[in-house]
Amino acid sequence: MSRVVFLPSQKAVEVPVGSTILEAATRAGVQLQSSCGGKGTCLKCTVKIPLPGESTEGLVLACQHTVEDDLVVTVDEQLDAHSRKIMFQHNMPVIVAPCVRKYQIELAQPRIDDQISDWERLVSALPEKEIGFSRSVAMTLPHILRKENFLVTAVLDGNRLLAVEAGDTLERSFGLGIDIGTTTVVVYLVDLNEGRVIASGSATNPQQSFGADVIGRITHAASGPDRLGQLQKQVIDCLNEIIGRLCRENGIEQREIYQAVVVGNTTMSHLFLGIDPTYLAPAPFVPVYRKEVEVEARELELDILPTAKVVVLPNVAGYVGSDTVGVMVAARVDRLAGINLLIDIGTNGEIILAGKGKILTCSTAAGPAFEGAEIKHGMRAAEGAIENVRITTDVELSIIGGGRARGICGSGLIDAIAEMLQVGVVDTSGRIIKSDNQVAKLPPLVQKRCRRNDSSGEFVLAWSKDSANGEDIVLTQKDVRELQLAKGAIRAGVNILLQELGVSLQDIDRVMLAGAFGNYVQKESAVRIGLLPALPPDRIMTIGNAAGEGAKMALLSVPERKRAQELARCTEHIELSNQKNFQEEFLKALSFEV
Repeated sequence: MSRVVFLPSQKAVEVPVGSTILEAATRAGVQLQSSCGGKGTCLKCTVKIPLPGESTEGLVLACQHTVEDDLVVTVDEQLDAHSRKIMFQHNMPVIVAPCVRKYQIELAQPRIDDQISDWERLVSALPEKEIGFSRSVAMTLPHILRKENFLVTAVLDGNRLLAVEAGDTLERSFGLGIDIGTTTVVVYLVDLNEGRVIASGSATNPQQSFGADVIGRITHAASGPDRLGQLQKQVIDCLNEIIGRLCRENGIEQREIYQAVVVGNTTMSHLFLGIDPTYLAPAPFVPVYRKEVEVEARELELDILPTAKVVVLPNVAGYVGSDTVGVMVAARVDRLAGINLLIDIGTNGEIILAGKGKILTCSTAAGPAFEGAEIKHGMRAAEGAIENVRITTDVELSIIGGGRARGICGSGLIDAIAEMLQVGVVDTSGRIIKSDNQVAKLPPLVQKRCRRNDSSGEFVLAWSKDSANGEDIVLTQKDVRELQLAKGAIRAGVNILLQELGVSLQDIDRVMLAGAFGNYVQKESAVRIGLLPALPPDRIMTIGNAAGEGAKMALLSVPERKRAQELARCTEHIELSNQKNFQEEFLKALSFEV
C-alpha cells in the first residue's frame, strides 16, 4: 500500500501500489474532472507531483499516472458554482397534504386490570387501521411511552408507523426533495407542516470522475462487481454530507426527516438505488424499473430516520427519467393551454412537447459539449469559467467569480459562437474563417484573435496574460463542431416531436427552459445559433430547477405525487434512434442558418 496526500485539502488515503492517482482521489473524496472517464483523452485531470530527484513539480494526468510509492499530489481546486442550480427557484403553489402525518395522543397507563400490550395500546388510539408491526419502532416503544407518562406523538406514512416520539412534537416534521443530476446534486430541506423550503444545498456529483455523461458511468458500473457499489456509495455519501450540513445549520435532528422524494435521469436513479444500469446503454435501452419506487432510508444508508420512506418518482423510458417527470409536474404541463415546448438542457437534453391533448418526450445526447466535455478549454460552471461573451471592437468576457479565465462553460460557449457568427468569425456552416481576405473585414483587435493551428482555425477568447493558467483560452474548429453536434441533436429532437404532433414551429405558444443551464444561457444567443426556435423573446421563458421543484411538490402533496405517476404513465416517448428521418433532421440542424 502507498499513502497519497492531496494538497491543499490535506486529504490522505492509502491505496494499493499500481492504483492511478484518479482512483486515489476518488477514495479520498477529492474531486478531479475527468470527462473521458479515465481514458486519458480529455486531458482535464491534470495534477502536480514532485519530479524525481528535483525540488520542482511536474504535470501528469491523474487517470494515467500510477502510484508506486508514497506521494504528495497538488490539485488545482476549482470552486464549483453548483449553487447556481438552486438560485432560480420558481415555487409553485401547492396544497400542503403530505403522506407523512403526526398524531399527538395521550394513552391510558397500564394497570393490573388493564394489561394490554404497549403496541396494541398505541395502535388502537391511532386513526389509521391495519397498521403493521414494526420491530424497529417496538424496540424502543416501552421507554418512549413512559418517558412522558404515555404522552407521545406518532409519525405515520399512510398506514406505516415510522416512529413514536415522547411528548408533543407536532410542530417538527421535515422532508427532503432531492434532485440527482449527472453534474450536480441538489437537496431541499422542507418543513412538511408549513409547506416551505427551510434551506437548500448542492454539490458536484462525485461520480463525474468516472465520466461526464451517463454512458461513462454505466460502463464503469458494468466493469466489475464492486463498481456499482462504488458509484452508489459516492452519491449517498455526497447526499449525507449535504443533509448533515443543512440539519446542523438549521437546528434539526436528522431523525426528524420522515420522507425523501428523489428525481434524476434514469441512469442516476438506478445508481442511487444500487440497481445495475448496464442494459440502459445498448439498444433497446431497457431500464430495470419504470414505476415509482419506495424503499426505507436504512436500505440505502441515507442519514435520515431509518424507517423513513425514500420515494423515487417514476421514469418514462431509458433516457427520460424521473427528473423529466419532475419538470412536467412543476410546469403543470397537463394543464397548459396551446402548444408548449419544454427543454431541459443538461448532460442529456430532454424535450417535452405538450398540446392537442398529448404529451410527447424524447432525449438527445446533447450534454457533453454544454457541460464542458470534449471542448478544449471547456469546464463546468465553476469559478473562472467564461459564462458570457460579447464581441464589438474586441472581445468582452464575463467570468464566474470575477478574476482570470480558466476555461469556458456551456452558456459562454453558446454566447461565444453566437457572437463569432454575428461578426463573421464563423460562417453558417460552422467553419472558422482562415483566409486573409475574410479576416481583414473584422475589427483590428478581433483580427489578432483569429489564427491558424494545425491547418484549421481557432479563436482566442482570453490571452495568456489574462488567464489563470498562463495559456491562451481558445475555441478551436473542433469545439465549434462539438457544439453543432449538440445543438443539432436537440433541434432534430424538437423538429421530430413537432412532426409527431402535427404542428409547426410557428404554432408553438411557449418555450420553457428548465435547469441551471436554461437560466443562464442568453436566449438571443441560443436562437441565433439555432439551438432554440426563432420565436419572440417573450415566448421563451426560464422555469428554474423544475426537476427539483417537482420533487418538492410530490413531497408536499399526495395529489401531486399521484399526478407524477399519471404523467409518467400517459406520456408518449419517441425513441429518436428509431425514427427514419432523424438523420436527415439532424444533418439539417447542424447549420447555424436560422
